[in-house]
Amino acid sequence: MAYREESGGGGGGPQKNVLGGPLQACSKDPVTGFYRTGCCHWGPEDVGIHTVCVLLTAEFLAFSKAAGNDLTTPRPEFGFPGLKAGDRWCLCAARWKEAHDAGTAPKLVLAATHAKTLEIVPLAALKAFAVDLN
Repeated sequence: MAYREESGGGGGGPQKNVLGGPLQACSKDPVTGFYRTGCCHWGPEDVGIHTVCVLLTAEFLAFSKAAGNDLTTPRPEFGFPGLKAGDRWCLCAARWKEAHDAGTAPKLVLAATHAKTLEIVPLAALKAFAVDLN
């Protein structure tokens, strides 16, 4: 089943962010999201739960590479450009939590972080790293 905007990816209506509002775009350059829509949409095909819209840092990218997920090396055969500090990216919720627990979690955008994230990371932890709270 492919992602469909009207069905909210996995069905059940429009996609919501962790604050209960409509899910906002994360990044179109580079194009992110499991479904490569620019949003951190979630659906049942996304078993990795790529739902946290982060602002990548060099520290986090090094942490991720050391943990076995090199996000910096381009993989053109998969349409993956390679990422750099300053990019926004839909990150796996479990990886964000792992980085948080290790003290290397990147900042994030709550309005662009899918509500599915709350099954893995408490809202209070997300809010502490949010760049979009007043």
